[in-house]
Amino acid sequence: MATTAEELARAFCTTYFGTFDQNRGNLGPLYAPDAVMTFEGSPINGRDAIVQKLSSLSFQQVVHDVTTLDCQMTSAGLLIFVVGQLKTDSDQILGFSQCFHVVQAGDNYFISNDIFRLTLHHN
Repeated sequence: MATTAEELARAFCTTYFGTFDQNRGNLGPLYAPDAVMTFEGSPINGRDAIVQKLSSLSFQQVVHDVTTLDCQMTSAGLLIFVVGQLKTDSDQILGFSQCFHVVQAGDNYFISNDIFRLTLHHN
């Protein structure tokens, strides 16, 4: 039975955000070695640099709650767009959006591209 794009995207997000919330230092295997991330407008190149950046964020605890998830198949894998909320330590809940391009390599999928942005409204 073929797995739908939405099933793949939901399974990926469960794994990604579950790993991030438990121990973001363990996200490395989800990224391709040459992955690229844009974090709040700043480019980061390579799996090791991405994991280092995510591991160095100042909070100790985080919980992600995915509100919506949209996805499309691409010629190389899957494009996933997530809108949600996150809570860090005792800080207020913040909105976020994140877009992943997840590429297939054999039976596995790896993040090739990742764009993350907090959803802040400025008056």
